[in-house]
Amino acid sequence: MIHITPVILCGGSGTRLWPLSRAGFPKQFLSLTGNESLFQQAAQRLVAVSADDIQVAKPLIVTGEEHRFLASEQLREVSIELGAALLEPVGRNTAPALTLAALAAQQNGIDPVLVVTPADQTVIDQVAFTVAMQNAIREAATGSIVILGITPDRPETGYGYIQASAGTKEAAMSVQRFVEKPDASTAQQYLDEGGYYWNAGMFVLKASVWLKALEQFRPDILQATQAAWHKRSADNKFCPPRQG
Repeated sequence: MIHITPVILCGGSGTRLWPLSRAGFPKQFLSLTGNESLFQQAAQRLVAVSADDIQVAKPLIVTGEEHRFLASEQLREVSIELGAALLEPVGRNTAPALTLAALAAQQNGIDPVLVVTPADQTVIDQVAFTVAMQNAIREAATGSIVILGITPDRPETGYGYIQASAGTKEAAMSVQRFVEKPDASTAQQYLDEGGYYWNAGMFVLKASVWLKALEQFRPDILQATQAAWHKRSADNKFCPPRQG
């Protein structure tokens, strides 16, 4: 059985869709498509990846103090029990947030596969998402770091790109390199050549694998996040208590 812990990154100041979204009510908590908010949809998608060989734990969310109760209430509305809310005093982007989640996920002496996703995405084909994510989970359970890519349909300059090795959609492909947001001509070149995918910002990997990779490549982030984790204050309703 593969044990997974969903991790939903739901920080953000809410400036992009102002005045619909705002600092106290950013876009991930809005219902832009359907009756549920983007955050609720993200949580439901991750719960739905359960299978005969995949057991889904209660989700962890990484957010700010100002959104803790809003996030908890929105999960309650869709009958999903919160595992823990990891509250950042200041948003520090994906790497520290993922590190906090990895440290929290290992609190009970287990090493689950983390399924990490932003809270503000829309997925049209739920079935295809579930199949892709289940495949990613099984690959990550072997020790791989898996990132999901989206086949581009236009030369988009607002997204990062992943260059992947040749392969099939049914099997995992090796990442050749990551490319930050390109200019228009480069984006068109990627579209023409093929083998490039939009970076979905979704990561699937064991907690221990992430911490080991961070220790090797960015020990500064690991050390700073560990220090913050050890000094944390715990509210039993929202955060795992300290051990020992």
